[in-house]
Amino acid sequence: MKILGIVLMVIGIGLGFWGFQLSGSVGSEISQAVTGAETDKIMTLYIGGAISFVVGIYLFIKK
Repeated sequence: MKILGIVLMVIGIGLGFWGFQLSGSVGSEISQAVTGAETDKIMTLYIGGAISFVVGIYLFIKK
């Protein structure tokens, strides 16, 4: 279970980083300028990354 926890933490960090990279793209910048909000794909990556990271920490710490 600890290995699965580590894998989920790494995936969570990767998804968060990927979302951060996409938020700086030209298409995202235009969408933000028009709507004033992040795109759905970026928010999905941030939320998925956060959930994966938290579950990974839980599985890593769990006895």
